[in-house]
Amino acid sequence: MTLLKLILQILLAVLGLLTIMLVLLHKGRGGGLSDMFGGGVTSSASASGVAERNLNRLTVTIAVAWGMCAVGLGIIEKIL
Repeated sequence: MTLLKLILQILLAVLGLLTIMLVLLHKGRGGGLSDMFGGGVTSSASASGVAERNLNRLTVTIAVAWGMCAVGLGIIEKIL
């Protein structure tokens, strides 16, 4: 049981970092906090629709896996 707990903890950390990196890769939509500080300049070069869609799918999949790891870790903690 402790090996499974260790694996889930490592997986949780790795998936958390991966989720952060994937979210930072997304294209900014504008109108957020960055516009308030002068970052409102938009460029004409935009990402492909297919690439953005695939990035969205990957981000959601990794985030769901992170959530499942967190729930699994919580269940293991409650049992032990």
